[in-house]
Amino acid sequence: MALIANRKSVMTLFTGLTDVYSHRVRIVLAEKGITADLYEVEPGKLPDDLVELNPYATIPTLVDRDLVLYDAQVIMEYLDERFPHPPLMPVDPVSRARSRLNVRRIERDWCPLADKIVKVNTATADQARKQLREALIQATPLFAQKPFFLSDEFSIVDCAIIPILWRLPVYGIELPASAKAVTDYAKRVFVRDTVRSSLLESEKEMR
Repeated sequence: MALIANRKSVMTLFTGLTDVYSHRVRIVLAEKGITADLYEVEPGKLPDDLVELNPYATIPTLVDRDLVLYDAQVIMEYLDERFPHPPLMPVDPVSRARSRLNVRRIERDWCPLADKIVKVNTATADQARKQLREALIQATPLFAQKPFFLSDEFSIVDCAIIPILWRLPVYGIELPASAKAVTDYAKRVFVRDTVRSSLLESEKEMR
């Protein structure tokens, strides 16, 4: 295989097969209608191209001509700015800052728990599973306020939330009736054509 960095005309995304961070980037690509070559990276099998392009050898990694980006949030905001329609970030600075904070809170509060559920020993996973379930239940009032997460329009925050909710069956998490707003939100966003098209085969099997 030729070095991907030399293929200047094609946008390429190195994506994990079950990685929540990669999934959120693929949702942005789908929402924007962006065509990109997907290079599916299996766990523990990093391709030489990725190691050469990204000093951290992490996924997701986006290659767009001479530009290489390797942080999910940086990639999502870059795509939103380069392909401005439909917008996934608010226009005004205050709302944009709030969106960034919401994504950051998801990354700090929910994503580490999701990682522990699938990557660590049973006792630690059980505790993380309990904590993530409780966190989602506590967030129920936020999901109830608007059609999308604290917004009337689908946004970059939804792109960050959807991969976690999609994986709840794999995490062994079932939400109670009291979290109906979260479940209803999930039903609304899961049927979006863009969300469905963002799924890899490995992710379709999760539900």
